[in-house]
Amino acid sequence: MIKGSFFTHKNNPNKEFEEKVIQINRVTKKTKGGNKLGFTALVVVGDKKGRVGVALGKANDVLSAIKKGIRLAKKNFIKVPLFRNRTIPHETMVKFGGAKVLLRPAPLGTGVIAGGSVRAVVEAAGIQNIVSKILGSNNKINNVYATFYALKGLFSQPRITRVNPLLPQAGKTALKKGGKNAAQPIT
Repeated sequence: MIKGSFFTHKNNPNKEFEEKVIQINRVTKKTKGGNKLGFTALVVVGDKKGRVGVALGKANDVLSAIKKGIRLAKKNFIKVPLFRNRTIPHETMVKFGGAKVLLRPAPLGTGVIAGGSVRAVVEAAGIQNIVSKILGSNNKINNVYATFYALKGLFSQPRITRVNPLLPQAGKTALKKGGKNAAQPIT
């Protein structure tokens, strides 16, 4: 694993999307002829206006893995409902693998209070005021996907008031990892 700060592609200042490489892993496979070397790149792509995508690109060299990850992340875009002061509409908690991620809306001026991998996804989505906590695993891949599914499971404000306008807790969601990358409510 290559450690250090996030790598951001900023070749073209007029680019529509911001691309962040969260983690690059060197992986090997034992074969009859020896070891087969490969790389995986965890990539987050967002437009800072409410759209974000996450993907894991795999290839024989680092650059190809990054390009593949960016291409796959653009295919997996989701729309994040942004609320009033560029925050999320309600609190949510998601479990993915061994990682649990808690996201809470924050008042104007709070900023992004989040750990490294959560911060990358949230900033790429364009959220400016949020409080988060990573519970459980420190695995970056699981934390990024848990954050992605947490943002995917958010309701917009009209939906929350339709659920029950009298309850302040209305619209709270809790999701966990299901079979084939399906996020499901925690029971």
